[in-house]
Amino acid sequence: MSDLATERLLLHPLSPPEAVRLVAGDRASGTHWAPGYPDEGDVSGARRFLTTCAAVGDPRPFGTYEIRVKETGQAVGGVDFHGPPDENGAVTIGYGLVPGVRGMGYASEALRGLLLFARAAGVTSVRGDTGHDNIGSQRVMAAAGMRLIADDGRLKFYEIVRPGRER
Repeated sequence: MSDLATERLLLHPLSPPEAVRLVAGDRASGTHWAPGYPDEGDVSGARRFLTTCAAVGDPRPFGTYEIRVKETGQAVGGVDFHGPPDENGAVTIGYGLVPGVRGMGYASEALRGLLLFARAAGVTSVRGDTGHDNIGSQRVMAAAGMRLIADDGRLKFYEIVRPGRER
């Protein structure tokens, strides 16, 4: 599968060997990692991807993507599907960036790119959640067109539904 391109970013679908290298923190693999990458969230996403691969096979294109800056080629974070669409065509997503590139619009751009891909792939709705106090992540989802659908006091839940599929 090829990279998904946005204006400034490449969303690179991780292969199982790349995910293994990421979990191991293997900087010698030839990948250009920004300082702080991979972080705990990136490693967790890669582990989830590898667990899925072991249980049901490679879920790509509904797997984990490394966020790379086109201009430098550096990996600065990740965005992923938490699995293939469910029986209703819904998916859950997650994302994160290293601190050095936060506030540059990369997370919103990467999420919009993933949402466009999901729509083209027939996904009916995309859901995500964020910590109640994580204002930056809430802004990212809102900027990508997702709307707040629930708040349990600990987490805020967002969703975007393909037009014509609204509840």
